[in-house]
Amino acid sequence: MPFEDLDVWKRSARLSAEIYKELADQRDFGFKDQITRSGLSIPSNIAEGIDRFSAKEKTCFLHIAKGSCAELRTQTYIGMDVGYIPSNIGIRWISETKEISAMLVGLIRSLHPDNS
Repeated sequence: MPFEDLDVWKRSARLSAEIYKELADQRDFGFKDQITRSGLSIPSNIAEGIDRFSAKEKTCFLHIAKGSCAELRTQTYIGMDVGYIPSNIGIRWISETKEISAMLVGLIRSLHPDNS
């Protein structure tokens, strides 16, 4: 299945684009760079993993994407605390990263049905 057909890729790509748009005027360039990179890493690693040949390679990249979800969630909490991210937006991003992470766990498990 092409990565573009995966709901987890679609949702993470939309989230990444939303982060870029929301933080377009953010002047703390270190924070902006870090959070946009972690957001971009999620769909990018899903795409790279799904295009790999072996289940082991696919799984490796999906684990990286899952780690990027946790990184993005952490940065969102911090961004909300320092006033860079409005609470209503941050809460939505946190919820979305939790759901994307759960979807990634399911996808990883589907690649290794004997270990479920």
